[in-house]
Amino acid sequence: MTLQSRLWPRRADMPIQFSGAGLSSATIDADPGYDDRSEGCVMTQPPSSDSSPLRHELLTAVDSIRDTLLAEIDGQEQNAELSRVSADALYDAGILRMKLPAVLGGHEADLVTQFEVIEALARISPAAAWCAMVGTTSLGLPGAFLPDAGAAKMFSAGRIPRGAVLIMPTGQATAVAGGYRLSGRWAFASGVQHAEWISAHALVRETPQGAPVLFMLVFPANDITLHDNWQVLGLRGTGSCDISVTDIFVPNELAWNVATQTPQRGGCLYELGIPAFVSYEHAAFALGLARSVLDELTGLAIEKRRGYGPGAPSLADRPALQRFIGHSDMRLRAARALTMTLNEQAMDVVASGAKPTTRLALELRSSAVYCTEVGTEIINQAFRYSGAAAIFEGQLMQRCLRDISVAAQHLMVSEIAYELLGKTHLGFEDVRPMG
Repeated sequence: MTLQSRLWPRRADMPIQFSGAGLSSATIDADPGYDDRSEGCVMTQPPSSDSSPLRHELLTAVDSIRDTLLAEIDGQEQNAELSRVSADALYDAGILRMKLPAVLGGHEADLVTQFEVIEALARISPAAAWCAMVGTTSLGLPGAFLPDAGAAKMFSAGRIPRGAVLIMPTGQATAVAGGYRLSGRWAFASGVQHAEWISAHALVRETPQGAPVLFMLVFPANDITLHDNWQVLGLRGTGSCDISVTDIFVPNELAWNVATQTPQRGGCLYELGIPAFVSYEHAAFALGLARSVLDELTGLAIEKRRGYGPGAPSLADRPALQRFIGHSDMRLRAARALTMTLNEQAMDVVASGAKPTTRLALELRSSAVYCTEVGTEIINQAFRYSGAAAIFEGQLMQRCLRDISVAAQHLMVSEIAYELLGKTHLGFEDVRPMG
């Protein structure tokens, strides 16, 4: 059975009734586009088809905010954070709801649809695309995994908040009566300036002598301290500064054990695990950025002349440039096709009731590494072909070169993914997709 022939259901316990302490009960109605049948996951809309209403809705939403996002780029670069205007545009367009369970008002979109949305955003505003990546996960993970009482607090009265998520477990917590005492400092809090809730990995000791266990803890953004340390080469407009908290209390209902907690709501999407739940984003970001640069170079080449005197040939007349554009187009399309195929395969797996194998998880992560490598190489060469005009602040080529250079430093797209994938081919056991 192909992915295109399925519907995704909600879990059988939806719609859900929240009745958290101190909150009035709030029922969020089930989305009529989902089917509650429990035998397999089936989708009403084909995720990668041009006829998919959700795909069309989201890509139309991206196009509708294009001018708004473009107008904010220079200011975001100068201020080293995503502007409130861009943040509001992403929120109001519904893009940040892509990963949120439908029962909470989200789109619960498949990976292929999400890929296309992030790719489209990256072609317009890399900073907005990056913050959308983080913003969707900051809602999707707690939306799916928080206990009911915690979800009732975070999504009080059915309102969808804004969030930020910190994946590296650089916080420490100890179990106390009713919850945890948390302290720590986390790097790379993209878009945190507009967040209302923070989801952060931390190592928790449930007993004084116990081994630390990986938890996700969720707490109000009012509890954090922002550190003004986002002075960086690229992705300046993401505002990915450090944050910290000191000895705050996080109640049990706003935390979960990452190894043992199963999704509390939502469908197949939340069975993917890490890295499958997020790796496609990095592929989409790199390919969208590279495609925008290649388009820019193609337009530039017709008018630009390199050389002295009135008879200097245009850049477009150079066979080397002609080859580069043709070859780069093929490379981008090939990398995109690989990533799309693997993500469709991952959705097929979870739709069948299974979970991605270690091999598939590493293929997904490695495809993101590969797309980042291809994108980086194309952007670097396109920058060189563009000549001296590309070196100035405010130039798309210069900014994209800086942005891809920083994006390529992310742990998710470390080339260690290739080594781990190679281990699965060589018969090694106990290979972990994130190393």
